[in-house]
Amino acid sequence: MTSVVPGKAFFTTRPTIWSLLVPVIAILAGILFATSSTIAQGRSLRSDAAGLPDIIREQTKDNQRMTGELEELSAEVDELTRQTAPGNADLDDLKSQADAISTAAGRTAVQGPGVEVVMDDSDLSVSELPRGFDADDIIVHQQDLQAVVNAFWVGGAEAMMIQDQRVVSTSAVRCVGNTLILQGRVYSPPYRIRAIGDPAKLRAILDQSPEVSIYKEYVDAVGLGYEVKSSDNYEFPAFSGSITPDFATVRE
Repeated sequence: MTSVVPGKAFFTTRPTIWSLLVPVIAILAGILFATSSTIAQGRSLRSDAAGLPDIIREQTKDNQRMTGELEELSAEVDELTRQTAPGNADLDDLKSQADAISTAAGRTAVQGPGVEVVMDDSDLSVSELPRGFDADDIIVHQQDLQAVVNAFWVGGAEAMMIQDQRVVSTSAVRCVGNTLILQGRVYSPPYRIRAIGDPAKLRAILDQSPEVSIYKEYVDAVGLGYEVKSSDNYEFPAFSGSITPDFATVRE
């Protein structure tokens, strides 16, 4: 995997050690959050209020607008950083550390080979269901998406996308009914999960995952959608959301 954008920007025109140290600490803290614990948190969301997706859809346009503003501001910061005077050796060392982990934190655009999984609801109607199945069995659920995401991370994925968004270790994948809520946006199936990494290893871990195997049983039984394909080159944008955790506990 190779970076396709320059190094990260800092927010002062005259850098200090603290101005570089703070984002380094924030990035390290974000990486420590495991994907599965953030995503699931031991809760089932199938019974959430049906009106929640509509409420979130009303906010989606605002989120998209703010994302655009963030990208513009980031570009301005990059330009200001390029105009600043060179720092001392300590500042250069901190910048090198931040650049080294920025890819793992999703802060740089990346490209490389990988694997894509597409998951979709069944085309069967309730009246067509085999004996012993119900309407809940013919839609893609939160745990199904989690199974693929976690398998990709375990298989050595270096970067990941869900739908049109880059995801990182702190990204929460949540479903309400048959809609996906990801970082303030609402999506309907089919769901597209792409990972950059060794295609052979990523495919192998999908075949070995017990959770993915359970989903594939429903693929055979009621026609849920499941397609896997590889690519020689994916291009993922940088993650534009916050990587600073809202809550953290110091381990003794």
